[in-house]
Amino acid sequence: MVDHNSSPVGVADLRPTDEAIAAARSARRASPDAPLLAAVRGEAPSRRPVWMMRQAGRSLPEYREIRKEIGMLDSCFHPELLAEITLQPVRRHDADAAILFSDIVVPLKAAGVGVDIVAGRGPVLETPVRTPEAVDALPVVDASQLEAVVEGIGGILGELRDDQVLIGFAGAPFTLASYLIEGGPSKNHGITKAMMYSQPQLWHALMEKLTPTVVRFLQVQIEAGADAVQLFDSWAGFLSLRDYREFVAPYSHRIIEAVRPYGVPVIHFGVNTGELLGEMAAVGPDVIGVDWKTPLDVAAGRVTASLAEAHASGDARVPADRLIRAVQGNLDPAILLAGPEVIRDQVRRVSREADRAVAEGNARGHIFNLGHGVLPETEPDAITRAFAEVHGQ
Repeated sequence: MVDHNSSPVGVADLRPTDEAIAAARSARRASPDAPLLAAVRGEAPSRRPVWMMRQAGRSLPEYREIRKEIGMLDSCFHPELLAEITLQPVRRHDADAAILFSDIVVPLKAAGVGVDIVAGRGPVLETPVRTPEAVDALPVVDASQLEAVVEGIGGILGELRDDQVLIGFAGAPFTLASYLIEGGPSKNHGITKAMMYSQPQLWHALMEKLTPTVVRFLQVQIEAGADAVQLFDSWAGFLSLRDYREFVAPYSHRIIEAVRPYGVPVIHFGVNTGELLGEMAAVGPDVIGVDWKTPLDVAAGRVTASLAEAHASGDARVPADRLIRAVQGNLDPAILLAGPEVIRDQVRRVSREADRAVAEGNARGHIFNLGHGVLPETEPDAITRAFAEVHGQ
């Protein structure tokens, strides 16, 4: 792992050593021809790859059974349970990727922050972080605090086929900051944005403190054998483009640059981010996730135009060989509740829009997914049916 320096931390301080890169490469076991990896590179996959956010979770009866006596966050720190929950939907639905069963607050919990997930509400902090003293006291996670996650990943890798990948993930700094500042979920992120506007120095200090925790969480997963990672900025869609550029983008860019040397694909996703897609792509991911409100061909065209403009203006984040991204998405989760014919028709529509984006030269490839997560009331057979339909496209 990288040296555990205290924040503020620059990109160079967060990048992995050559030894860590080599160890990560040897830990990965997926074939380079796995459909998801081929799609990211812009090659023709053996079948259209599909996975779904929240595919491991409340929609599965086997998940509810195994978790009925243990809390959500506690289950993320039990290696055998972590592995089993991650693998359940892969077995049931024939997914092309397993998404590590975790939560965006896991690295905070591991570092010693007082946080728990309250049923029906979500992550709740014992004490909100709203002062310079609270930011200074916020710990940065150490690799040794994530050993249960590493052990769980080992159990997952042994069960996957070589054409199936493991995706690790982490929450991006804005989303993590919002939970910390608000003390829990928020409908409008008002306290968070008020700090951002009225105390920009404190905001940036918090971002500097969170960035190495996010990087280290991703690096631990990659070094344990994750084949790809997704950076979730779930609530970035509450920001204007101007504010995203000033207050968020520099830190997301730093995180992605710190994991780039491993050579694994990075997916970046947020909800309600149609107006931010170009800037989210400019921070450096290989794949841009799109929610269900923007057709994939429209989104890809918007991203390509934005990246071309940024490159022409001399934006160092957008070199000439990174003007086109793969796209991920973007079926409305509610469609899985609407019956077999609707699922079939809408899967085909999304696939056509993605294929059009590729044909127009605005996307390297397509990873089928939802535009957000699987709804808890979704029938498992509907998910299985959707996966089979995707594989037939």
